Amino acid sequence: MEFKSVNKLLEKSFAENWDLPALSNYQGARLSYATVAERVEHIHICYRECGLEKGDKVALCARNQTNWAISFIATLTYGAVPVPILHEFKPGNIHYLVNHSESKVLFVDESIWEGLSESEMPGLSAVVQMNTLKFIWSSDPALIQVRANLSRMFRERHPDGFRPEDMNYYEDSPEELALLNYTSGTSGFSKGVMIPYRALYANMKFAGWAEPHLGAGSDIVAMLPSAHMYGLMFEFLFQMTIGSHVHFLTRVPSPKVITTACEEVKPDLIISVPLVLEKLYKTRLKDELDRNRILLKLPVLDKVVLQRMRSALMNAFGGKFEEVIIGGAALNPEVERLLRRLGFPFTVGYGMTECAPIITYDKWNANKPCSCGKAIPSCEIRIDSPDPQNVPGEVQVRGDNLFLGYYRNEDATERAFTGDGWFRTGDMGVMDKDGYLYLKGRLKCMILGPSGQNIYPEELESVINNIDYVVDCLVVSRNGEIVALVYPDYHRAGLGGMNGRQVDEFITEAVNRANEEFPNYAHIKRVEFMPEDFERTPKRNIKRYLYQK
Repeated sequence: MEFKSVNKLLEKSFAENWDLPALSNYQGARLSYATVAERVEHIHICYRECGLEKGDKVALCARNQTNWAISFIATLTYGAVPVPILHEFKPGNIHYLVNHSESKVLFVDESIWEGLSESEMPGLSAVVQMNTLKFIWSSDPALIQVRANLSRMFRERHPDGFRPEDMNYYEDSPEELALLNYTSGTSGFSKGVMIPYRALYANMKFAGWAEPHLGAGSDIVAMLPSAHMYGLMFEFLFQMTIGSHVHFLTRVPSPKVITTACEEVKPDLIISVPLVLEKLYKTRLKDELDRNRILLKLPVLDKVVLQRMRSALMNAFGGKFEEVIIGGAALNPEVERLLRRLGFPFTVGYGMTECAPIITYDKWNANKPCSCGKAIPSCEIRIDSPDPQNVPGEVQVRGDNLFLGYYRNEDATERAFTGDGWFRTGDMGVMDKDGYLYLKGRLKCMILGPSGQNIYPEELESVINNIDYVVDCLVVSRNGEIVALVYPDYHRAGLGGMNGRQVDEFITEAVNRANEEFPNYAHIKRVEFMPEDFERTPKRNIKRYLYQK
């Protein structure tokens, strides 16, 4: 792969799109590329005056917002290393990650800072409030003066105003560390993924190839956490290199908030996780299916009903997008079947933080049912199985999108790679003769049946999650038995006149009927009901390790 400097791509985009809108908080003020570049320059001056060196780490811990994006770009283009930290992490985790990453500066929301302590992070030189970009704390009073005199220093350097030719961003190299991104998966232990500029560029090049309709003036609603690689790359960073306008959702991105924003912004592309479409299916589409069950069996009339449902779903996302790309977890098969029947333009991809993040993808009108696509350009996949088309094996990857290793964790890095240099994803899957990947589940989650059969709990969960009044479920092994942990929607059932006991009985009977779809060795022996929702990652996946006793 021919490499181009990521920072120079940003510099070129800013210059070419100087007067176009770049960033905004949803329903807030729009910042042009010129304004973003000027604010980046302010931070660069501050970094230089405060003695921050190339390669130093800068942590960012805040909700999605324009200043998060500006701080990230300023750090990257200065030659320092951004360390995005998910704002949902508890204070103890944030302290640990700031220290483990050896960050010198912390950008943080004021509400998060209230639970933190500078004494717990002795390596920090300064803490900056994200929404104002003003110092909250500094180890040296002189640094406070730098911030106080920043406007004056900016005017002295740029007496005639800041112009495109004044930008001179750090020129990166392929194997150089670009950012440190800590995993937020379901295993419970965060690892610092060292992502090189090569991997960022490989993902950007893929995005340009996959979505050639995007460019200057395109709109996107950033609903995923920017601190997570999926949202960071495809809802923000790539867009900044092509002149798009990113609208950050600063509120908790519930399906209602998302669809309201999309109806107003009318984005050109939707990046989503399965939970959004699955909730829309349960709250909007499933009832309409039930109401029109007879009509859907009649020729001509079925097309009228399906077209009406498709139009409603298209309008819910603004109606202007070319496709919805789903990643982060598997899409429920029943939801996928309906979306395909509607002709809804969606596709399911697959990625990991370690691949910055994309591994597989195919266009919505080409991808095969239940597949997550084919390997992207500059990436290879193999299945560690004697029969990769029929017998599931670990998905292993190599390519330009691959990470350098785990920060300050040589053992984990060594375990992550095979002897011949392929990355072990920990996911199980098969691959057909055309190169389409079909995931089965996580290797760590696989349950061994009584006679050595492989049971993939995710496959059982997808069936149980289609049962009425089931919000979500988790299938685990307890004392040799397969148990379904179920979080029911008691509120919705109550609106229909059912009490808690009746809901539990209804779901238990439905699970028993679902067992008929499973082989005998995979039967659910018991259902346990959760009084509250499962603890989740920022991608809304269940933290499995908390429930696997």
